[in-house]
Amino acid sequence: MTENRLRRLVAGTILAAFSACGGQAVAQLIPIRTVPVATGDQFLTTPSANFGMAGLTYAVDDSIADGWSNPAKGALLSESSLLSAPVYYGISNGGGGGLTFPATGLVAGENWFGGVTAALQEIDNPGTDGRFWTGGAERLSDVSARNVYAGGFVGRRLGSGGWSLGVGAGTARLEAMDGVDLLYAGAERIEQSGSIHDLRLGVYRESGRDRASAVLVRNAVSMTHDVTYLDVTSTGSPPARQSVPRIETNLDRTRTWGLQLAWDRRLRAPGWRIGTSLTANRKSHPKIPNYNIQNIPRDPGNSTAWELGFGIARSLDGTTAGLDVALQPIRSDTWQEAEVPVERTNGATIPSGGRTIENDFSFLNVRLRVGVAHEFEKVGLRLGLEGRSYDYTLEQTNNVNGEFRTQDESWIEWTPAAAAVFRLRGVDLHYGVRLTTGTGHPGVDRGIVVNSPDSGGDFVVAPEGPLTLADATVHTHQFWVRIPIR
Repeated sequence: MTENRLRRLVAGTILAAFSACGGQAVAQLIPIRTVPVATGDQFLTTPSANFGMAGLTYAVDDSIADGWSNPAKGALLSESSLLSAPVYYGISNGGGGGLTFPATGLVAGENWFGGVTAALQEIDNPGTDGRFWTGGAERLSDVSARNVYAGGFVGRRLGSGGWSLGVGAGTARLEAMDGVDLLYAGAERIEQSGSIHDLRLGVYRESGRDRASAVLVRNAVSMTHDVTYLDVTSTGSPPARQSVPRIETNLDRTRTWGLQLAWDRRLRAPGWRIGTSLTANRKSHPKIPNYNIQNIPRDPGNSTAWELGFGIARSLDGTTAGLDVALQPIRSDTWQEAEVPVERTNGATIPSGGRTIENDFSFLNVRLRVGVAHEFEKVGLRLGLEGRSYDYTLEQTNNVNGEFRTQDESWIEWTPAAAAVFRLRGVDLHYGVRLTTGTGHPGVDRGIVVNSPDSGGDFVVAPEGPLTLADATVHTHQFWVRIPIR
């Protein structure tokens, strides 16, 4: 038994159709990460006006993206429009990439408002390096995969009290999630299939200088991995070696409840605004894939995550500058269950279904964003920087041999961003770019490499030794066209 093997917990990923700025639209879903894996912007499927400002959220409005995060905040839409926002991202050192082509419509009526979006996506798999292919032309499904996203929201302003109410839904049919193909060492072929579903109920109120909002989220991830291995056997006399295909099916299931309360106020000082929010997530993981690199059963886990955020911004004479600070305390518990009774070293027996290993994670993560924008008559410029600090302590108990160990890990990721907006007659053109550093292909000092998908969301790996990192960068380009309907 390999009680100290790597443990991998795929938790609730992302709001499939509602990603706007690498976290802007999924602000109610708090990511959980224990390794600095370089992954791309697979779920960046709708545009954001604050893309180049590092996704400022708490004290800066984003009328293009806010309705996807909280359907009731579609009340901030000033006009109806049609948008398309193609996105390309790539990961260095053979990490793959993707291309997304979305189409979005936003409607701003006197009382009613809403939006609808759909996106087609191609995911390029990372370089195989001989893992899946030994010669000849590669199979199409091993080179790239297709994903389809759709979503919408609708809301209404309620009378003269400043209240608005909205509901939203999103879905994704997925043939690939970033990085999963790298988790099954020695596999001949991997076929992914599944879906992500998201429901949101939001409320928003504007009263004088104050604005308040609340949103309830239900997110469900359901993926299946059909993994083909080649088992080498010897038959006949004299013995002849032959390869026999074996298919293993792994399930990935995560269910998340999320709640966010937010408030902001326009200060009496000209142009100043402050904002704050409190977010809570409860995540359950009934099925976890049996990744070959870990060699552990498919066991459950639970996570509880909080985020307290504060922001301040000033808008004056065409210039907006802002700062966001977020603190994320998180607890995550995972465990390995015995498939059959297991004898402990002290002579006692762990029954079938009992816990052989228990991993307790305690996180205290910090996220900082700073951004500035200036509007000229026909051109708008944005600059921003996001820093994400991850810090956690792992306490691992081995109930088979009675061992206990602790491990502390921390790292920082940096994402500079920039964007330009060109306002032409009857159309707005927007180009944004950002680069993420501080991530890569992590492993442990025994040389076991862990390539895990972020998917815009969570993974909790209990490493068996201090982390190592082979650096990689992620570069993302978004170009969107907006046609106002006046």
